[in-house]
Amino acid sequence: MSISATCNPSWRRGFLLAFAALLLLTVRAKAEPTVNTFTLGNGMQVVVIEDHRVPVVTHMVWYRAGAAEDPWGKSGIAHFLEHLMFKSTGKLKSGEFSRRITRLGGRDNATTTHDTTSYFQRVAKENLRAVMELEADRMLNLRLVEDEVTTERDVILAERRSNIDGNPLSLLSEQMLTALYLNHPYRRPSIGWEHEMAKLSRQDAIAFYKQYYAPNNAVLVVAGDVTPGEVRPLAEATYGRNKPNRGLVRPVRADEPKPIAARRVEIVDPRAGANILLRYYLTPSFASGPPGDAESLELLARILGGDDTSRLYRRLVVEKLASTAGATFSSAGRDSGRIAFVVIPLEGVGIDKVEAILDGILGEVRDKGVTQVELDRAKAAVEATHVFEADDQMQLARRYGEGIAFGQSIADITGLADRVAMRSLDDVKRVAGEYLKIERSVTGTLLPPPRSPADAAPQAAKP
Repeated sequence: MSISATCNPSWRRGFLLAFAALLLLTVRAKAEPTVNTFTLGNGMQVVVIEDHRVPVVTHMVWYRAGAAEDPWGKSGIAHFLEHLMFKSTGKLKSGEFSRRITRLGGRDNATTTHDTTSYFQRVAKENLRAVMELEADRMLNLRLVEDEVTTERDVILAERRSNIDGNPLSLLSEQMLTALYLNHPYRRPSIGWEHEMAKLSRQDAIAFYKQYYAPNNAVLVVAGDVTPGEVRPLAEATYGRNKPNRGLVRPVRADEPKPIAARRVEIVDPRAGANILLRYYLTPSFASGPPGDAESLELLARILGGDDTSRLYRRLVVEKLASTAGATFSSAGRDSGRIAFVVIPLEGVGIDKVEAILDGILGEVRDKGVTQVELDRAKAAVEATHVFEADDQMQLARRYGEGIAFGQSIADITGLADRVAMRSLDDVKRVAGEYLKIERSVTGTLLPPPRSPADAAPQAAKP
């Protein structure tokens, strides 16, 4: 039976959405990787993600220690140690680690977040053991020389000046996070406060290293053209020789009090090219909070500001009130997440006007919820992102490494897309009402200085 051109438009739209969902489910079924995990005798968990398309592997080590573990008064030490890990060990000269990876034809890097510090290399399969030997060596045998520590401290200070102090929007976001979190260590920047970074010492780095860098505080992820049977003997022969830290104690993080007041932050900076409105709401993450809430928040953020079909875009950009209007859900936190809204009004449109429209849209969703068409479209977008990530070896390694480091199971991670697909209209309306309360928010504005009358006056033409 053919579909008539005069058939009911809503029926046809529903048919197309159902067909798209079926197609994505079929692709995802093929894209889902085979993931296995086991634990070495010293407590190090190993995750193997099979991807046999090319003879390449991504090797990652995730430590369950990040900027949230920085001792008070020593912010930035986790990130500082990440830099120092590329110095010397008992076997390697300073900088030799990365040079060895380069000679193997690979690449390497590292990242510090509030919750983890991770190190990765991507190499040809035959070089996996060599990489594991190098990483296992610096896990316990790092050597820190005073002169190198001093030099690297200057490097991280320069990094802060370039990435944070030199960017007024980054400064605004940093100040907003200190207001969003009243008690939790997420309120401190992961790179650190400059006045504390300037005092970080060799002994501070050694103390952090000895406390947290141990196999029983780490997760090894190997993604690529390997099997668990190939990875296990390599892991046992390299990391398995490292002794665990029997005295490992992770500090208990402070809980946030119940938010009772909306907060505002304003920065006036001559480097600001336009007025910018930011709004953060404190929410659960995928690793925290009641089951299903983060999945519903992911869909809510996409409906509100995920693309050019979203409510914010249509009400602000299409109506020529703003050049940019969107929303994102930051879900990658062990203890919490946040929904962020951003609006850049067009010249001549006041911040107050676009903020009132933002508040109106959020009020509509809290009171009336979203439509089935919006929910179906958001689910399809989330599903597509999940499928595309499954096709990226590095993204897969990150997905499982971070999740396991947060205490999630393989089933928790692989089941995320299915849990998102199960969310209902009532689920989305409920989380909007619960988490988009103004007292859970921080509103930030970045403004250029007001122009003086002389600046505003037209310049006289030269004769």
